[in-house]
Amino acid sequence: MRYDADHKQKTRERVLKAAARAIRAEGPHKIGVAAVMAEAGLTHGGFYAHFESKDAFVAAAVGQMFLEGRAKLDRAMDGRTPAQGLATYLDFYLSAAHRDTRTSGCPLPFLSADAPRLAAPSRERFAQGAAGLTDRLAQVLTQLGRSDAEETAGSMLSEMVGAVSLARAEPDPVRSAAILARTRASLTRRLGLEAVQ
Repeated sequence: MRYDADHKQKTRERVLKAAARAIRAEGPHKIGVAAVMAEAGLTHGGFYAHFESKDAFVAAAVGQMFLEGRAKLDRAMDGRTPAQGLATYLDFYLSAAHRDTRTSGCPLPFLSADAPRLAAPSRERFAQGAAGLTDRLAQVLTQLGRSDAEETAGSMLSEMVGAVSLARAEPDPVRSAAILARTRASLTRRLGLEAVQ
């Protein structure tokens, strides 16, 4: 049976979404092609109809993770002023729910430690994704009138990623929650978002 290009693209997207979940749960080095294909409702034999190699597959999945992460930021901004949207995004990013998820959320805390050991195509996708997220935050900060938007966006993202990473690693739930709360309060003050809280 022959399928049209749209069907092939939808199938590829389904596989990449399953792969993104698997990478978040297990890490990029433990991702199993057969398991991901099965989760997407496909056989292992169909893998090469979509990807030329496992490295290409992982790189595409990393790209998918960043698409999903960017969509979360876009949803936070949708229908809100820049200040409200940014406050909403901070509330999501520095939340216990984001800290605790293992199947969704920003790819940066999931991949930062593994990125140096990934193949070059995946590292490139990681770098592109981080730059894209930084640029989007800089756009919002520019709308808020910040002349240092790009620099602040990079610093802000680094602080958010670091806080989530440290909070995930902290075994004590009170200390873990405090890491997130301190970071959220610090960024809220630094970005002048107190009035929208």
